[in-house]
Amino acid sequence: MAKKKKYYVVWAGHKPGVYSSWAECQAQIKAFAGAKYKSFEGLELAVDAFKGKYEDYVQRGVASKKPKVKHVSKSKIVWKSMSVDAACGGNPGRMEYQGVDTKTGMQFFHQKFAVGTNNIGEFLAIVHGLAMLEKQEINIPIYSDSRTAMLWVKKKKAKTTLVRNSSTEHLYDLIERAENWLKTHDFRVPLMKWETKDWGEIPADFGRK
Repeated sequence: MAKKKKYYVVWAGHKPGVYSSWAECQAQIKAFAGAKYKSFEGLELAVDAFKGKYEDYVQRGVASKKPKVKHVSKSKIVWKSMSVDAACGGNPGRMEYQGVDTKTGMQFFHQKFAVGTNNIGEFLAIVHGLAMLEKQEINIPIYSDSRTAMLWVKKKKAKTTLVRNSSTEHLYDLIERAENWLKTHDFRVPLMKWETKDWGEIPADFGRK
């Protein structure tokens, strides 16, 4: 019986996601401190693993067949969608955000900033996703796990208290551009809440919790 094709999950690397070859996986983990990755037989298993955490599949160097945590109600997820998320090393601190394909984890965009907050990153990620989908004339939902960011988008205003100075001026410029985009575009892309409690971490999560 022929073996299933191997796919590689990178939870922590230059670009987290699901890769179809070792060469692609290796490119994401090379020279990346603390890289987290593992191979799986079959795309479906790899995609499902990427939605979970590295620790659920590898413990003490031994691979486990099933994750420790089981999530429910995944049948309600609209898989043909984009998921966005942000991570921040401190509040404020070094911040980044990304948008990925909800089903495959393929990365659509990724931005890094020297100083920012998690809420700002979540807000910019949503607007980045909205603008990208509108430009490409793609009408699929966007998932976010941040109620705060979703509210800012709804009100078309980022109510951040981040100090505005020389180190955050560029970020504030992007925030104002995002607010202006929301005020001048009648976007029709559905913005949906990712239910972390039921479904686990959002696919765009950076895995640093």
